[in-house]
Amino acid sequence: MTRAASVTRPTRPTWAAPVMALGVVALLTGLWAGLLRLGLPVPAGHTDLAELHGVLMPLGFLGTLIAAERAVALGQGWAWLAPAASGIGALWLVAGLPASTGQVLIGLAGFGLLAMFAELHRIQPSWHNATQAAGAACWCVAGVLWPAGRDLSALVPWLAGFLVLTIAGERLELSRLVALTARGRAWFVSVIVVLLAGLGLSIAAPAAGVRVAGAGLLGLAGWLAAHDIVRRTIRMRGVTRYMAIALAAGYLWLAVAGGLWLAIGRLGDGLAYDAMLHAVFLGFVFSMVFAHAPVIVPAVLRVRLPYHPIAYLPLALLHASLALRLVGGDAAGNALAWQTGGVAGEVAILLFLALIAGTAIRARHRSVTKDTGTTMPR
Repeated sequence: MTRAASVTRPTRPTWAAPVMALGVVALLTGLWAGLLRLGLPVPAGHTDLAELHGVLMPLGFLGTLIAAERAVALGQGWAWLAPAASGIGALWLVAGLPASTGQVLIGLAGFGLLAMFAELHRIQPSWHNATQAAGAACWCVAGVLWPAGRDLSALVPWLAGFLVLTIAGERLELSRLVALTARGRAWFVSVIVVLLAGLGLSIAAPAAGVRVAGAGLLGLAGWLAAHDIVRRTIRMRGVTRYMAIALAAGYLWLAVAGGLWLAIGRLGDGLAYDAMLHAVFLGFVFSMVFAHAPVIVPAVLRVRLPYHPIAYLPLALLHASLALRLVGGDAAGNALAWQTGGVAGEVAILLFLALIAGTAIRARHRSVTKDTGTTMPR
């Protein structure tokens, strides 16, 4: 590699690879715990593993990923303490070590992310930074409730709030490209206030709080459908169109989740609970992950991620499997459809992860070959 090439190529943060590896471990373990919750005959490990599914996925994996992406954006070394804490905390819990330590580490990671958004907002005051900071605050609330002994169902609204508000803030930032009106901005602020009010109410009056939060989710889905840049980018080609389709599908599931939360109004157990959770966490959030990966992965790991139409395969499988799980399983009460949809959803995530890893490795290999001038045999 020439000196000029090494100077122009952006460097990868030292902490990026190990922190992302911790996030991947949390993802894989969370998926395994999901199989246990589906009632499949797989090794259970320590007895609490199945119960960790609801924390490993939103905080151990996604929380670590989001905090790492924000640490890259902030560009300050201390910021990496947040994703490192969530990743290590998740690994601690997976190993079956004293749960209190893992819970504290994951909770502290939420406060670290909140500090990052506070610093970003200080540098560039904006509604989108404030919205994402509100999402980080939701993580902090969940991080306080969990060690206090609150049931996972009490954490769920706050975990959803963390991810939904983080994504909403990112989409609000991009809405500047479509000249968001004062009315559109007021609509956005109103639904965020409703969502936060529902989350707060859920602590004292869970059923009422969940219904109010559901109204906020519905309102946000409507705002995204009306004001997001996806309305333009879906008519483009290549990776831009792929991202737009993934985003649009996610907005549809957010509306479904809002309707379910509003209609059912309780989080506890059973088929309705399963539908309420997975419509938002799998249908909305993971569709956003699939959509944003072509941007986030290169930003965090400093690797190229060329687009290939095969990316539609795991995306289609994700949404088809969730439809089977919710309609054939939760609504119709068919256990086989419920389990099949659940397993197929995990296969979609693993397939997507494998495609990301394979594409990045091939792109890096080609880049090194090009820089060294080596001709590979055909």
